[in-house]
Amino acid sequence: MADRAVVHMSPMALLILMRHGQSMWNAANRFTGWVDVPLTNVGIEEAVEGGKQIAHLPIDEVHVSTLVRAQMTAMLALAQHDGGRIPVVQHPVPEGGLEGLGENERRMAEWATIRGEAGREDVLPVHVAWQLNERMYGDLQGLDKQATREQYGDEQVHIWRRSYDVPPPEGESLEICAARTLPYLASTLVPSLEAGRNLFVAAHGNSLRSMVMAIEGLTEDEVLSLEIPTGVPRVYAHEDGAWRRVEL
Repeated sequence: MADRAVVHMSPMALLILMRHGQSMWNAANRFTGWVDVPLTNVGIEEAVEGGKQIAHLPIDEVHVSTLVRAQMTAMLALAQHDGGRIPVVQHPVPEGGLEGLGENERRMAEWATIRGEAGREDVLPVHVAWQLNERMYGDLQGLDKQATREQYGDEQVHIWRRSYDVPPPEGESLEICAARTLPYLASTLVPSLEAGRNLFVAAHGNSLRSMVMAIEGLTEDEVLSLEIPTGVPRVYAHEDGAWRRVEL
């Protein structure tokens, strides 16, 4: 009998994406980018409602940006979850050791360690990654959007906001944003999915648009019309290298 090749099938796992709820600068109609502003009461309600929609889905890891609006959204959503596990932000020691860290970062890496095994059983690890941050809007950050249109013209502002490869002054285009977000998807998120872990990612409109572009195989033109609503989960199943959209 001829030898049969062994085929290793990766298990199905879920990738849950959620844009943060409405932020205070969303409500104020300002360009936000990397400016670190929190959620409004509406944004809090959106995060809670989004959490209820995914409360029944298994979650083994959480990934959030460094910005507070994404972190608030993740924690509010997870407070609705049925799994009973406790989100714990991870502060790992870098490969180069503690020497390159500042004093506060060094203390967090050393002191924020669970002692013994008793507290580990119900931990839901939360990983913070700058690669998931919103597109940086450069010189537009903090500006009122309508006033910016009046100053530069509707067409120019539309190009800055919606073109794929034209950045605002001193800022990032969607293409530049994708250049940091997609490697994180490939090197960090996909290996966890292939190991059978279910992931919840709370991030931003443009970082999530770049990931959805890759997952769904959208063209540069198609991604420009893609809307990622605040506080609304978007779920994909990943199995054997293939993606499938899951409706809630």
